[in-house]
Amino acid sequence: MTTTAIIDKNLFFADLGYTPHPGQQLVHDSTASRRILACGVRWGKTRSAAMEALAASMAPVSNAIGWVVAPTYDLADKVYREVILLASEHLRHRIVLMRESDRRLVLRNMAGGTSEIRAKSADNPVSLLGEGLDWVVVDEAARLKPTIWEGHLSQRLIDKKGWALLISTPRGKGWFHELFRRGRSDDPDYVSWNAPSVQNPHLDPEVIEAERSRLPQRVFAQEYEGKFLEGAGQVFRNVRECATGEWSGPFSRTHYAAGLDLAKVEDYSVLTILDDDRRVVHFDRFHRLDWHLQVSRISAALTRYNMARLLCDTTGCGEPVFESLRLAGTNVMPYPFTAKSKSALINNLAMMLEQSLITLPRPELCPELIDELEAFEFSVTDSGHVRTGAPSGIHDDSVVSLALGVWHHRARQMPSFYSGRK
Repeated sequence: MTTTAIIDKNLFFADLGYTPHPGQQLVHDSTASRRILACGVRWGKTRSAAMEALAASMAPVSNAIGWVVAPTYDLADKVYREVILLASEHLRHRIVLMRESDRRLVLRNMAGGTSEIRAKSADNPVSLLGEGLDWVVVDEAARLKPTIWEGHLSQRLIDKKGWALLISTPRGKGWFHELFRRGRSDDPDYVSWNAPSVQNPHLDPEVIEAERSRLPQRVFAQEYEGKFLEGAGQVFRNVRECATGEWSGPFSRTHYAAGLDLAKVEDYSVLTILDDDRRVVHFDRFHRLDWHLQVSRISAALTRYNMARLLCDTTGCGEPVFESLRLAGTNVMPYPFTAKSKSALINNLAMMLEQSLITLPRPELCPELIDELEAFEFSVTDSGHVRTGAPSGIHDDSVVSLALGVWHHRARQMPSFYSGRK
């Protein structure tokens, strides 16, 4: 029997002033040991998960421990902070320990025992090893690597026959989708729900419908309708189909164009060079080199490839490097990043890959580039804006370098670009 099976959750929720909407009530009423909730944004997943965590922590047992896990601490904090706020407001007399340093909350449960709640990040799998758990809530589960659930979390539940609640907005048809499908089968241990954002009665349907005309159709279908889409979340399609090239050159009478993304803190500096046919012929990725060594290395590669034209990100630390490259005699041009200019850069690269206008190196020749392109994703922020970028823990330097390199081919129709005017 799970710990939440011996506490009347409905009475407990009423004491906390929480009235679940019908979709949330289905989640709370279920006694399945594996519950999978795949819904649109603002449906109420976070509140449901926080209430489940608190109810489990009030169960009358001698001691219990549960985790809130997400791909990053920022994401894990969404549910954990909700738990903290609710406990501080309604259960302050039961708080034994609340420690910010390790995101740990200990409560006195209904039997006088202790129940511990911890927030955990999956970006450090080692921290997920060790202890057995009574329960686990996994937020943004679709963003997790399958090895995290299979190799680290599900095993923690075996000893105590614990339960798991996995919540997420759908994101492609990966491992989370497989668990969701299992919840729709006749397996009694699994149950799943899928619902659009509009099912939340506290949201204005007209506001949600207004987003339909503002967002790309696939983005709206995934983020607000809660649909599982093949390849959803990916900004770049056709990556593997374009990855058939070899390293080549330099050849005389061939013009080359390059893009340079410069390292910021722990990131990499990446130089990508393409020929006139938009084939990636050279790729160099390095970090933790002094700037003057980077300038020498970049200049040598550009010189070797017939004084290739270079487009360089001049944002932040890029400005002094740009000046050093210019003084070194390279054919370098600036591309300062703003939200608008970077969006244009990424959209152009996505379009060229979609139309197979670029030849990438074979995956075994340049796995970093292929991996970054495939991991690059879109998401909808809390304010409703669409952002693109690499998921937490993955670099995007190779993507940006390639995008700068292929921008030259767009710029041929823009005379002002090569005259240095933006």
